[in-house]
Amino acid sequence: MTASRDRRFTQIGIDRLVRLMWLDKTASLCLADNDAEAIGAILKTDLKDHFQTEESTVRGSIDKSITVLLKVWVRVPSELQPLRSGGLDLLKRLPRRDHVAVHWGMIMAVYPFWASVASQVGRLLRLQGSVAAAHVQRRVREQYGERETVSRRVRYVLRSYVDWGLLNETEAKGGYSAGLSLSVEDLRLIAWLVEASLHARHGATALLKDLTDSPSLFPFRLKPIHAEKLLVTCPRIDLLRHGFNEELVVLRQQPMKGH
Repeated sequence: MTASRDRRFTQIGIDRLVRLMWLDKTASLCLADNDAEAIGAILKTDLKDHFQTEESTVRGSIDKSITVLLKVWVRVPSELQPLRSGGLDLLKRLPRRDHVAVHWGMIMAVYPFWASVASQVGRLLRLQGSVAAAHVQRRVREQYGERETVSRRVRYVLRSYVDWGLLNETEAKGGYSAGLSLSVEDLRLIAWLVEASLHARHGATALLKDLTDSPSLFPFRLKPIHAEKLLVTCPRIDLLRHGFNEELVVLRQQPMKGH
């Protein structure tokens, strides 16, 4: 495991609300061949009104938000460069209704904390049809440590899910119900989401059925995919037979630069 990959699983990273429209803007600027500096400058201008008070612009907040946006689609960790390229290609080719799934896959690969929160939300929705923020915070703290920082950042992620339309706030304080449920039928997108899900897992390996039905993908309904088609569609994934009639998928080792 590379040091960069290891850091992704120990750092929370997300310390602000991540709006879907901001991610979409960032990816669009990438597709228009802007460099990182230009994208950051454009985002700072476009997002300014969202961080404006009557007296002044809250500079620290806007800079931190832009840092997150750039890390998802511009300055991604080196091991995620192929995933990013594939994601941008999907955004270019797929209808707009599928873009939410692409942004979801990319952010959970860059920030596994997003996937950890989603896993707890997905499990609770399946069990009881509703989610209490306190229950999610408690379960995520078991993984990331008993820090107030963890609870606060879980709230940012939950608020982001609401912004994306994937959770709804209920009348109960800190309560949520399921939002949009989106079907994913494009084979390329399904294979790419499987790859993104592997990057969001510390072991980078899982049963195929566990990935496609993972609670971390709770807003999406993935069309069943045969493992052989998965391999043809995504060359960065390998398949191992596991037990009787079970298929284990792993990330293929990529050659190191210079080799």
